[in-house]
Amino acid sequence: MNRHEQRELVFLLLFENNFTGYSLDELRETKILAEERLPGDFNDFVVSYFEGILENLAEIDGLIEKFSLKWGKNRLSKVALAILRLSVYEMLHREDIPTNVAINEAVELSKKYGAEKEPAFINGILGGINKELEQKNG
Repeated sequence: MNRHEQRELVFLLLFENNFTGYSLDELRETKILAEERLPGDFNDFVVSYFEGILENLAEIDGLIEKFSLKWGKNRLSKVALAILRLSVYEMLHREDIPTNVAINEAVELSKKYGAEKEPAFINGILGGINKELEQKNG
């Protein structure tokens, strides 16, 4: 399974978690995700991402709230929220992932799973977050 497929699986797990609140083990056990939608097994990458996102959810959601302006986290679609959480996690906590890769992957996922205007919306939010992070990090 390549990195794109792994990210897609993390996105699907986050999406389901938005509805159920289930942990990774509960998602695996209940097989909420249909087998044909799973691009592979829950490997170390998938597990570390999913758990890392949930551990840092307050920080991640705070940035999403700040840059989604009038929309707010609760008004975002579940698809957009899961994609943003994944990408913001990469931007904040994965030094091995270039920011442009995190943003591009988010836009690609939103093209596949989101509504028509979500790719531009997600790109805008992530662009704002990126600018702030660049200013903080000099």
